[in-house]
Amino acid sequence: MSQTRAHGPLGRYASTEESKREAIANAPLIPGLLSRILRLFAPHQKPLTVTICLVIVGAGLSVVPPLLIQDAFNLGLFPEAGGPNLDLLGTLVAIMVGIWFAIGALSVWQHYLTAQIGNRVMGSLRVTMFEHLQSMHLGFFTATKTGAIQSRLQNDVGGVATVLKEVIANMLGSTVTVGASLIAMLILSWELTLVAVILLPFMVILQKRIGRVRARIAAGTQTSLSEMSAMTQEALGISGILLSKSFGRQSSEVDRYRRENLNQVNLQVRLSMSGQAFFALVQLFMSAIPAVIYFVAGVLILGETSLTVGTVVAFTTAQTRLLFPMMNLLQIGLEIQTSRALFARIFEYLDLTPAITSPENPKPIDSSKLGLVEFDHVSFRYDESGDYESAGLRDVHFAINPGEYVALVGPSGAGKTTLTSLIPRFFDVSRGEVRFAGINVNHLDLDDLMSHIGILSQEIFLFNDTIAENIAYGKEGASASEIQDAARAANIHTAIMSFPEGYDTVVGERGYRLSGGEKQRIGIARVFLKDPEVLILDEATSSLDTQSERLVQAALDSASANRTTIAIAHRLSTVVNADRIIVMAGGRIVEAGSHRELLRKKGLYATLLKEQQLGNRDDY
Repeated sequence: MSQTRAHGPLGRYASTEESKREAIANAPLIPGLLSRILRLFAPHQKPLTVTICLVIVGAGLSVVPPLLIQDAFNLGLFPEAGGPNLDLLGTLVAIMVGIWFAIGALSVWQHYLTAQIGNRVMGSLRVTMFEHLQSMHLGFFTATKTGAIQSRLQNDVGGVATVLKEVIANMLGSTVTVGASLIAMLILSWELTLVAVILLPFMVILQKRIGRVRARIAAGTQTSLSEMSAMTQEALGISGILLSKSFGRQSSEVDRYRRENLNQVNLQVRLSMSGQAFFALVQLFMSAIPAVIYFVAGVLILGETSLTVGTVVAFTTAQTRLLFPMMNLLQIGLEIQTSRALFARIFEYLDLTPAITSPENPKPIDSSKLGLVEFDHVSFRYDESGDYESAGLRDVHFAINPGEYVALVGPSGAGKTTLTSLIPRFFDVSRGEVRFAGINVNHLDLDDLMSHIGILSQEIFLFNDTIAENIAYGKEGASASEIQDAARAANIHTAIMSFPEGYDTVVGERGYRLSGGEKQRIGIARVFLKDPEVLILDEATSSLDTQSERLVQAALDSASANRTTIAIAHRLSTVVNADRIIVMAGGRIVEAGSHRELLRKKGLYATLLKEQQLGNRDDY
């Protein structure tokens, strides 16, 4: 069932009985869950009360027509003296039609209120969870699968509206209908009621057995659908299509999809046939129970019981309204447990406490010291249970002055990216202190801190939106002229204007319509728009060709002018002019100095440079 879990244990509110029971078993334990659920609906107390009343009144009214049918037959159609009493019959028919009309109107009203309440609670809850997730620290997202987060936000929260309909409305409606139907049946004939109630359990038992078979088939169908969905996402995505075409594997992908599709077809046929068997069984009992009642009624009439034709017809009409609500009530326990599991999963995320938050009384940033960044004997480890010998950073100590260009170099895994992630407090240090503008970053407001920092990474994320909107993400409310000025500074304006739609060009998913160099320069334009005092460059040119690298490097040189710049570099040719180069290995600073100073030391930097020169002599 792993594929089913991939879409969330409550994938679209657990469509099969098996998946519902799995969701219940895996649900977290949340203290005071019921009271918290009720508080969600508290702002909608009045419409919820009206909804409950509508359900009760509608269900109660639905058993009145069977009682009127008795009089329609006994007094209207077949009175003891004379022919049919059309006046009385017309009155009774009009009352029954009026009642059914009222039931329909109440049902529409109740459905509107249910949909309104459920969707408003769902919408509010979705925004609350999204806002809460936005406040979570970076470590949460690196440790949690994106699919799991999306499942909580879409499937689980999306099931809230269904809860109101499936649990509250059905539970109340079915309970009132069953109770009222039984009362009506007892009023009409206690003997026939006894017969109907005795036969009902056989229907329930058979329905449960067929339901289990259908649940197993439905679970297999959902697993197969999940597998086909995964295949589609992998094979028809941009990356997947490029991969299959590059290796000539289109036919094998089609064969794989065809096999799973055949499995899906067979499962759907089995599911359809099991469903047909269930409905055939329902029809059998719907026909058999009234037939048995007719036979028992004949026996009772022969036994000189005062049982009339109208009573028998009215009784069978009331009895037919008992079957499906009774089945609904048998499932209510499972539905309630599933609903609790759904809310428990939602509250589990809402109860997560961000590991990194702004202090209650943050210190103001001293504008005269903006650009000053200090690491004071900093150690850091991702796994707090580990020892400091295996830490990501160990006793890192240095300072960067305002306006200084500092490069971080070293082999992969040396801790370069980890070090820069501590400046904007994506993670908190394990030991030591990181200071920004002379103040410990733990004492600064996170939003205030980030407003002075710009980050440009190797992978630039672009929204599937226009170029203008992607650049404008760097500054809320940026004007068209500001966007274009930023693009010019990033050496991308001319390229943008070469597109037919210019700045209104939609870049496509993850910016696939643009080259790597164009995406990087749009990212640089964002930085220009934000205009931060500290700029962090994380291997911003490592994946570009030589021509694109030159264009991007020129833009980066312009972006880093007159601001503190910390550049992580793989290609050492891009940082030879840095004010200072810090060489890292094993989470430590092993040497530091200018390009020339480090060459004279003949240490790790000189070794790395020599290796790159041997790999590409034309770079130097």
